[in-house]
Formats: sequence, C-alpha cells, structure tokens
Amino acid sequence: MRRAIYPGSFDPITNGHLDVLERAVGLFDELVVAVAQDNAKQSLFTVEERVKLIQGATEKLDRIRVVSFHGLLVEFAAKENAVALVRGLRAVSDFEFEFQLALMNRKLSPALETVFLMPREELTYISSRLVKEIARLGGDISQFVPKNVAAALRERLG
Repeated sequence: MRRAIYPGSFDPITNGHLDVLERAVGLFDELVVAVAQDNAKQSLFTVEERVKLIQGATEKLDRIRVVSFHGLLVEFAAKENAVALVRGLRAVSDFEFEFQLALMNRKLSPALETVFLMPREELTYISSRLVKEIARLGGDISQFVPKNVAAALRERLG
C-alpha cells in the first residue's frame, strides 16, 4: 500500500487545502491528513476541532484518514509506513520554505519522499490566515472554505 501524509496545521482547512488533498488521493492508495499539535502558530481552533472540521469536509472522499500527531513528522510518517509527504505550493514564496523543509526531512529519513502539489490557479491566493482575517472583519468566506468550516468560523468569531 502506498500511503502518503499530508501534514499541516489546517487552522482552518481551506478549499485550497482540499484541492491539494483531492489531487494527492489520486496518486496514493491512502492519504493521511495529519493535523499538527506542536505547531508554533496561535491556533483559533483546537487540534480536536480541526480534525473534526477536516473529517466533515472530506466525508465524501475515499481513502482518506484524518488524525492528529505530535513530534517529528518523519517519525510519525515512519509509524504510518508512509512513502511520501504531500506539501502544497501556492507561490514561489512557499517554495523556499518548503524546499528547505523537504531537504531536512530527507536528511532525517532518506527513504521518505516529498511531493509538491499546486492547487488550481483560482485557489492559489487562499490562506487560512487570510480567511480568518476576512471572517474576523465580517466578510463572506463561503467561497474560500467548505460549508462546515464557514459555519464554525462564524460561530467562533461572531
């Protein structure tokens, strides 16, 4: 079985994330969406809430499992018997950071590949940070996130 890990903070998951996820599931037998517990970001949603939001947004997709993890990603990938990490690239600015991360992960786990996928062009500008800011200011976020996420953001941010 060719299993891949799609890691992230997903605070919250966006339509851009979902596009990358859907592309990745077509390349592997199983995709594990791994929600990071140890991210350095100040999260709006708890890790448990993020897992549930992703599960709700992906309930019609097969071969996807959503879990949380802590610690080194390469160790989690080894426990999951994953052959690859999936990372989304929106812009050249993402590439520099992601490239450095991929090289470090390769040094820590030489057999683990990193696969970079780009979302559809019309989704490249979407980020969780911008979606949260628009929601905080009372803007319409329905075109940027799944329905269940938009509802959770409205409830959380008033």
